[in-house]
Amino acid sequence: MSKIKCQCGHDNPFGTVLCERCGRPQTEEAKESKLVDMRYEGAARRSQTYKRSIIDKIWNFFSSVKIGISIIVAVLATAAIGTIFPQKLYVAASTEAEYAAYYERLYGLAGTIYYKLGFHDMYNSWWFITLVGMLGTSIIIASVDRVIPLYKSLKRQRTKRHPSFMKKQRVYGEGPSEDPEAALIKAEGKLKELRYNVKIEDGALLAEKNRFSRWGPYVNHLGLIIFLFGILLRGIPGFYVDETMWIREGETRSIPGAEGYYLESKNFIMENYTKEEADEVFGDALERVGMIAKNYQTDVALYQTPEGGLPGSDEMDFVKEYSIIVNKPLKFDGFNVFQMDFRLDELKSMTFQLTEKATESSLGEFTVDLTNPEREYELDNGARVILSDYYPDYDGIEDGEPKSKSPVPNNPAFIFKMVTPAKSDGEMSFVAIKQTLETEVNDYKVKFVSAETRDISGLTVRKDKTLYLLLLGGIIFMIGVSQGSYWNHRRIWIQKGPNGELLVAGHTNKNWFSLKKELDQVKDVANLPTYEDRQDKESILRDKEVDKV
Repeated sequence: MSKIKCQCGHDNPFGTVLCERCGRPQTEEAKESKLVDMRYEGAARRSQTYKRSIIDKIWNFFSSVKIGISIIVAVLATAAIGTIFPQKLYVAASTEAEYAAYYERLYGLAGTIYYKLGFHDMYNSWWFITLVGMLGTSIIIASVDRVIPLYKSLKRQRTKRHPSFMKKQRVYGEGPSEDPEAALIKAEGKLKELRYNVKIEDGALLAEKNRFSRWGPYVNHLGLIIFLFGILLRGIPGFYVDETMWIREGETRSIPGAEGYYLESKNFIMENYTKEEADEVFGDALERVGMIAKNYQTDVALYQTPEGGLPGSDEMDFVKEYSIIVNKPLKFDGFNVFQMDFRLDELKSMTFQLTEKATESSLGEFTVDLTNPEREYELDNGARVILSDYYPDYDGIEDGEPKSKSPVPNNPAFIFKMVTPAKSDGEMSFVAIKQTLETEVNDYKVKFVSAETRDISGLTVRKDKTLYLLLLGGIIFMIGVSQGSYWNHRRIWIQKGPNGELLVAGHTNKNWFSLKKELDQVKDVANLPTYEDRQDKESILRDKEVDKV
């Protein structure tokens, strides 16, 4: 790309609107316009200059504000879809089958579609992470595309500008002056009093203050980039863990997301308010809801695989015991284990009795562990019961076969083969809660005797190394908001014209009223020529034309 040579002799990069040295308009559009565009000081931006290679096209795509807004809309839309139904994080399930059953049971066909499309885990999905990455890329490229030419222009800005630059400012005035040099000195004193940085060179004055406010949007962008980077880091193992685990009393399980650590649930305790306590604290609430939880906690023991231990080995080192209470998590190695939920009275085991129907005499009892049932149970007098099949969550018969909708023993059913000395070939019986089916009339039956229950704790395992990064991004973002909202970049140019007259111009990125108010104070002290606000004048003229029509 060839450079643009200004009349002052300065070589400007291709795409420059205003000369970097004198401020003369360089394009036909800038020459014909009544007011000059000062958003980027007329500097050349890469996206408006290079458009040939694939890198240029990618750069130009992501530097577009319209594209950036479109990506933001896409992120907001997908985030909104993720709020239609609860995310998997808040579903009391541990397997994909349980998740699918949950959405189908509560939300029907819509829930099934929601689950199959992967919306139940929206914020960990590849398309949402891709959109967030595209948004970060757009913010970075759009910022670099604008902030570098802006920085160079403001750093290199000259004190003396060409009259055409002055005349194309929104605030402009010109007029004769008896002593221009004295006017500049008086203006300098007043502007310094108004906290402007003032520079005088070659009969020209440049007063400037609050330049840092121009970087407010880019500080915003920096904060957003850090924030989005923290979000993307959450997808990398070791930086962020947010898992749910259900653990039964007496059970030892590995802690999801915390490799090498195991948790044993020793006891679950739930305490409810008594009527006397409820009367003092909750009034009549106890009568309305039946019971109010006072405390629930899980007493646990934490274990760790020893260094150099084999994966899956039963050898574990005891770490500590702890009572996990709501808002008092178990803490270890950067992890926090919170008490979040519970299930009471899940079936742990069921005890049955093998009985002869004719005499009702017992041949012995046996107990089935509903989590890890045995295949065969030996009884008295040579009798035995074989567990042919087991359905933890019996859900009826389909195509002539019993089916289980989940591995949780919510409604256990069994197919028993009863072998006795009198029936050496055995008899088959299907046994469920309040239901017994036989393919033929049996001489023996399996009779339910008792059941043992246990409580289940719902725990949430969390570890977040990105939290401080997100906090830093948020703080930087708010600094940028304050920087760009409460301050504005103001500049005032005063210089002698080609015919000895005095030229005055002013510019600010916002709050023109305050700029004009300060310029009025300088005008009164230094006897500057009267200025006008071109935009206000044009608005008045337009209103007059409308009135005439």
